[in-house]
Amino acid sequence: MSNSSTDTGLRKGRLGVVGIVFFVVAAAAPLLGMTGAVPVAMLLGNQAGTPGTYLAVGLILLVFSVGYAAMSQKVTNTGAFFAYVGKGLGKHAGVASAFASLVGYITIQLAIYGFIGGVLSGQMEASAGIALPWYVWAVIVWVAVTALSLLSVDVGAKVLGVLMIAELLTLVITSTAVFLNHGSSMNFGNSFGFDAVFAGGFGGGAGIAIAFAFASFIGFESTAIYGEEAKDPKKAVRRATYWAVGIIAGLFAIVSFAMMTGMGSSDAINQILERSDGLANPAGVLFSLAEQYVGPWMSTLMQVLIITSLFAGLLAFQNAGARYFFAMGRSGVLGKSFGQTNASGAPQSGVILTSVLAAAVIVIFAVTGLDPILNLFFWFSAVTSIAIFFVEILVSLAVVKFFRTEGG
Repeated sequence: MSNSSTDTGLRKGRLGVVGIVFFVVAAAAPLLGMTGAVPVAMLLGNQAGTPGTYLAVGLILLVFSVGYAAMSQKVTNTGAFFAYVGKGLGKHAGVASAFASLVGYITIQLAIYGFIGGVLSGQMEASAGIALPWYVWAVIVWVAVTALSLLSVDVGAKVLGVLMIAELLTLVITSTAVFLNHGSSMNFGNSFGFDAVFAGGFGGGAGIAIAFAFASFIGFESTAIYGEEAKDPKKAVRRATYWAVGIIAGLFAIVSFAMMTGMGSSDAINQILERSDGLANPAGVLFSLAEQYVGPWMSTLMQVLIITSLFAGLLAFQNAGARYFFAMGRSGVLGKSFGQTNASGAPQSGVILTSVLAAAVIVIFAVTGLDPILNLFFWFSAVTSIAIFFVEILVSLAVVKFFRTEGG
């Protein structure tokens, strides 16, 4: 009988394509991206061309996904990047990519803990009169994320499924309402034309928007992490990767286009500044549009779902990071205990270590009095982007070399 001390395999056949896609889209935290990244990308980036930028980046990542998915046919390993880079570029490069991936997945968790703590602190005081510091809320969320991760990935998938459906519905309903009100005034050329997408050049507006767009896709590559737990790894990873990239790209392009249409591209700058209090509250852009075109109830619902969006992202990245620790423990890079699972089939040591690191950083930021959003969120988000971009470059090189050497 399997137990935490002897089981060195993740439980197989627990996830289908839909379950994997839920984890990946949850990691992208669409509502967080719409309320945090998109308004800033519009204001500081290429303005009306932001929707087209998200679509263009999605197409680029679909091209990347072709090689990535092809590699998944040859290698089924929860280490994903670690295994792929190791196969293509050698063990040392594989280990480097694994540690870089861990840095990315752990730092994005830390960033989200700061954001969710700050948002909950403000919302609970304003709506319920409960005045607690951000780190208390962060710890409450930390306990829930750790518990669900230890229970096993399929329990997490069910939770993510409910949260994701509600979140996506609010975005679709709001976008539809905007389009119905502006059916005759939608200007696709202003948002999806070549000149609009590359307005300002790579060193200016277009480059800023592209950076925000790439950051919004962080987590799509985690489809392969769940390959060992998939019902049909060879097909599930490939299909889940394409579906995940397509959904994320389509969602960001459509919703950001709705936001631009609702504000009017000619007055977007002033509208964003006004609705966000000078970017002090970027979430106010989407919330105010939802209230304007759907009703106050939609804005209120979104304010609740931004919390569940952050929670879903935390759970997804917790699972991803823990499985990298598992793969590294099983391969001998880390201690053997990391290569074992508990009775629920979850990589227990990886979950615990990831949670301990998160708790330690929360405590440090609480004691030093640093801001959960301006410091914790922004600092660690930047580290995440650099780490994941580095790994994606390594994977691209590994895929090319592997198939040139092995054929196929």
